[in-house]
Amino acid sequence: MDMNVRPESMARIQTAEQAEAFIAEQVAAVREQVGDKQVLLALSGGVDSSVVAALLIKAIGKQLVCVHVNHGLMRKGESEMVIEVFRNQMDANLIYVDATDRFLDLLAGVSDPETKRKIIGGEFIKVFDEEAHKLGNIPFLAQGTIYPDILESDGVKAHHNVGGLPEDMEFELVEPVKLLYKDEVRVVGEALGLPHDMVYRQPFPGPGLGVRCLGAITRDRLHALREADAILREEFDKNGLAGKVWQYFIAVPDFKSVGVKDGKRYEGWPAIIRAVNTTDAMSATIEEVPYDLLHHITARITSEVDGINRVLMDLTPKPVGTIEWE
Repeated sequence: MDMNVRPESMARIQTAEQAEAFIAEQVAAVREQVGDKQVLLALSGGVDSSVVAALLIKAIGKQLVCVHVNHGLMRKGESEMVIEVFRNQMDANLIYVDATDRFLDLLAGVSDPETKRKIIGGEFIKVFDEEAHKLGNIPFLAQGTIYPDILESDGVKAHHNVGGLPEDMEFELVEPVKLLYKDEVRVVGEALGLPHDMVYRQPFPGPGLGVRCLGAITRDRLHALREADAILREEFDKNGLAGKVWQYFIAVPDFKSVGVKDGKRYEGWPAIIRAVNTTDAMSATIEEVPYDLLHHITARITSEVDGINRVLMDLTPKPVGTIEWE
């Protein structure tokens, strides 16, 4: 049987009891797979990696080595939050690696989306490999792969969870939630005792802002994207949309238009708002954001973020558009 195919008989995980049964099953499977060996986990702080971290901590405790790589493509305050929650509150065995320059130097001048994804994914694996050798050649790599990643990996999506792994990778994979949909992962996360706001955090792609800073990434445009995205998230939080909208973010394309600032013409980038709802990430609908809030967000972004002079709204469902722009 193909271990990457979800059995038709597998019931949807919708209740705490079903989640507890799944957790018990996976704890036993992980213990059998890894024995007394250590496991590396790419801990981004997103829903999938956080749930995998909690599950593996339950299964093997300090044998799990969580590696948080700051690739310079995180959202504002993301790395600081990961350190606070996992190292300080959950007492995880956490290693923090600031590889910002390493990633951005490799991505300089690269505009093709799939090439960017593969560069980021490949460099992730190299970082993990280096950390593993520092720690004595850790043999296992845990990943937050979920079922939609597997379904979309054939030509649609290629990042460090699926499809971006180098052929000579020295790790054996540990993927305990790879047959679950996103809503099931959240149920499991709550059963594991993770904070509600963490479990229901919107998903964040492995390549991070690298697939939202469209085209070739530049540091100034990446900074503008990060600041604009922080404003959007802050306003959604304050106005009660954070719990209603599955995923919301800013994308900034690699072109400018003329604008007016301080009575003078100047060129700036547009910030594109995307806000979608879905249950399984296979299809998505557009969230109705109140116009007065959109006007307020626009005013804040164009006045507070250097380099942004327009704010646009993406109204395309999936299909025909993917959730991410790249």
